[in-house]
Formats: sequence, structure tokens, C-alpha cells
Amino acid sequence: MCDTEERESKSTVSEIINVEDAVGMVLSHDITEIRPGEFKGRAFKKGHIVREEDIPHLQRLGKEHLYILKVGEDEMHENDAADALAKALIGEGVKMAGEPNEGKINIIAERDGLLSIDKQALLELNMLGEVMCATIHNNTIVIKDRVVAGTRAIPLVVKKSIVNDAVKAAATAPDGVLRVKEMRKPNAGIVITGSEVFYGRIKDAFKPVITKKIKAMQGTIAGVEFAPDNAEEIEKKIKSLIQKGADLIVTTGGMSVDPDDVTRFAIRNLGVSELHYGSPVLPGSMFLVAYAGAVPILGIPACGMYADITVFDLILPRILTGEHIGRKEIAELGHGGLCLKCETCRYPVCPFGK
Repeated sequence: MCDTEERESKSTVSEIINVEDAVGMVLSHDITEIRPGEFKGRAFKKGHIVREEDIPHLQRLGKEHLYILKVGEDEMHENDAADALAKALIGEGVKMAGEPNEGKINIIAERDGLLSIDKQALLELNMLGEVMCATIHNNTIVIKDRVVAGTRAIPLVVKKSIVNDAVKAAATAPDGVLRVKEMRKPNAGIVITGSEVFYGRIKDAFKPVITKKIKAMQGTIAGVEFAPDNAEEIEKKIKSLIQKGADLIVTTGGMSVDPDDVTRFAIRNLGVSELHYGSPVLPGSMFLVAYAGAVPILGIPACGMYADITVFDLILPRILTGEHIGRKEIAELGHGGLCLKCETCRYPVCPFGK
């Protein structure tokens, strides 16, 4: 059984040769073979010189005739086009996975990190037709050698002008349409607020949750401080952790509208360069992002104690790549920002944050 995907147009076919007469002929396109349940892939590669012993194999694939293609000066073979597309798409941290096969090529992560996609450039490329690129979701944490995208020319022979336009579309992304950005290992300071915890009325539930998430990012804990619902005390604790070398501050609690919830006011009193309170994500609508100089501050509301995945999990990896998170970046999370609270959490293999 075969699937040669013969997409060539009549304008590119100059001659048809009986397979028995093809010995010595150079194949002008890949020939695919499918054996159900066993194999699907390239049986004969473009450029292969047909040998006498190949004839029975070709006949078993249903090939009684072979095409000779005359690729015009203004055209490109699918494999050459795929190669050009892949080279145009890749940025730092990704690479081509080998050479094109049947007009397709995968792009893989060259290192562990966070996948970053220029979605506008990708859209412009895919609007052209006859060329395409499919990716996994933007801002996905990936490991080295994971496939992050696949690209191809759709017809067997494509106009050079279309490929050139695709390359130009990709070039609108100055850092590459596809990148895998490194994530730094944070040295996090944690400030747990709430008089009920500070005075020992209830047991803290935040520390193990936040510590586990920081360590999952291969980070360290610069210190954990507890503070009552007092803006001055919270401010002092944050300053103390920054002085100890914390390059990320995570505060917990004190984010709602109750009179005792003063954490965000304490953060504002630090003289932060910017502060963004509230996000279009559930769980996590009372989330806060601020910057004390170069140190990001992430304020986690009470949902961080009981929800496995919140807005914190969407933002933290991006912060660790050095991305600046402002109001626009937070607002964009609204599309896909509703957690379905599945009985068994499968994040990140789910719609949340996508």
C-alpha cells in the first residue's frame, strides 16, 4: 500500500516513464510507503537513482509509472521549500530536526526552557497558502529535543515567490518566530501575611505550596517571613528579603477587599515602579504583579492555598525568562484563563492558560 502524495501540477510534468524503463533515472520526489500497523514513511528519497532491484519494490507500491518533473526557475521542490521555511522560522533555542522528508520538517527545542512564538508573524506566514507552520502553544515549558513545530510546503512544487513571501513574513519577528527562552533559577523570598497565621491561630498552608513550586523551577528560597495584617510590617519583611539577595518576592494573602487585607498597599509603599492588581484568570483574579527596581513581586491571593494551578503558574515561568509582565500581558490571559477544575488535573495538557 502506498501514499505518494503526488501533488504535482500538469505544468510541471514533462514526461511519464514506465517503471521498468526507469533504471538509472534520478527520482525527482520522495515516494512514501505505508504498511498498516508497521510503517509509514519514505521508501525512496528524492535524488535516489533507480536500480534494477528497486523495480519490484516500486511495483508493490503501485508504481507502474514514474514522473519526471521539470521544476521551473520560478519554482521550488517541496523539500527545498521546507528547508527555507524552517531556517526562516527558527530563533534562539530551537533547531531543525534533521532534513526535510516528504516536504515536511520538524523544529525541536535545543534546550530546556519556555517556548515563545511570534503569533502575528506565524499568522502572516500561514495566510499565504501553499506553505504552513503548525506549533504547540505559546508559553509552553519544554525540554530539550521536544518537537515544538512542524513546517512544510503543501504542493510538491511551490512558487519561489510564495516561499520568499513566507521568509519575509517570518523576518517580521526580529528574534525569530520560534524561540525557546532560558529560565533563570530564582532565589525567592516568601512573605506570608495574615494575623491569623502570624499569631498562631491557624496553621500556615502557603509555605509548602510556594516552596514546592519554586523548587520545581530549580530555584532556592532566600527566606520565609511571616507578617501580620500591617502594611508597615509587610513592607519591612519584603525589604529585608531583598537585602538578603532575593531576586523574586512572592507574597501570599491579603489581596481581597477586606479591611485587614493590606498586602498590596504595603507593596505600593515600597515605591515600586509599577503595580498591576487583578487578572482575568480564575483561579487568581486578585493576583498582583509589581516591580521593586529589578525585583519582580508576585502577590498570590487565597486561591493559591487550595487550587493546584492558578495564574501564578502561568506567570512565573515568563517572569523567569526575563519577560516584563505588564497590564497588557495580564489582560491577554483572559482568553483561556478559566480553569475547568477537572476531577483529575492534567495541566499543562489542558485548555487552561492556552
